[in-house]
Amino acid sequence: MQLAIILTSKYRLLSLAAIVDVFETANRLLGEIGRPAQYRITFVGASETKVLPDGISHIPYEPFTNRQCYDLVFVPAFGSVDLAHTVMENSCYFPWLREQYAHGATLASNCTGAFLLGASGLLNGKRATTHVDAADKLAACFPHIKLMRDAVVTHDANIYTSGGATSGFHLMLALIQKHCDREMAVRMAKLFSIDMDRESQSYFGHFAPTEAHDDELVMRLQKKIKAEFNALKSVEEAIVDIPASRRNLVRRFKQATGMTPIRYLQRTKIEAAKKLLENTEKGLLEIMLSAGYNDMKNFRQLFKDNTGMTPKAYRDKFAMRFDPII
Repeated sequence: MQLAIILTSKYRLLSLAAIVDVFETANRLLGEIGRPAQYRITFVGASETKVLPDGISHIPYEPFTNRQCYDLVFVPAFGSVDLAHTVMENSCYFPWLREQYAHGATLASNCTGAFLLGASGLLNGKRATTHVDAADKLAACFPHIKLMRDAVVTHDANIYTSGGATSGFHLMLALIQKHCDREMAVRMAKLFSIDMDRESQSYFGHFAPTEAHDDELVMRLQKKIKAEFNALKSVEEAIVDIPASRRNLVRRFKQATGMTPIRYLQRTKIEAAKKLLENTEKGLLEIMLSAGYNDMKNFRQLFKDNTGMTPKAYRDKFAMRFDPII
């Protein structure tokens, strides 16, 4: 199977190395049991020559202008960058990706690599996911995608996408199971210490809203929510002194932040509750009140809707625990 990994501009090195490591390991394990290697790995890039980092410099490289056809094409995650600008830097790959797909290639993206597939138009009308913290931006940039924001892996019409970071391993395991067998996928999961039962990535989310815009009214509302979220019961209370109609402000707010004010307020409250669950031993009632809620049933439901688990389960997973120092 001809496997191409795109050397995009501003790729995330960890994502690139993980793809190489997993599929090279699969080849090695297959060899140990007397089976032929399944993957022939090649880096594909925009330049005629490419200097690769140590550790992966042994992988063959060729420019995409050679028009070689591949069976499987991987788009690695991007680093911490301006995604809109970076995607346009990589727009030269759009026709090549469409051509590969038209010739029957399976396409796969890790994490924020989905933005490149989205910008190519190949995800229109298809299910897709990305890093949970980038999901709102993906939806705003590419509204024709059927976003599955909590999904670990999606598969639709021969295109795979994965959630953030380690969710990429789940995508690769799915492909190894398809190309090899279940037994090899399980062996790989054990070797890389991957829990195969992950069904959601929502509890990994961290709400760090963007303020990189020049809309002063939106910024004013953001600052008010940040300072007074635990006292605000509704969006109407937050916008009462902002000189704009509700409809106009909601439109501008969504354009600037990728979400509505009510979702922004809710995520701010839930993020505050998450931090208290992670870092304190406060009781659930106190945490609920600190986050600005006064109905336990409602709070539990909203928390689960946003994280995929109950407050107790979240604390059990992420609470800081240290062995006593002797």
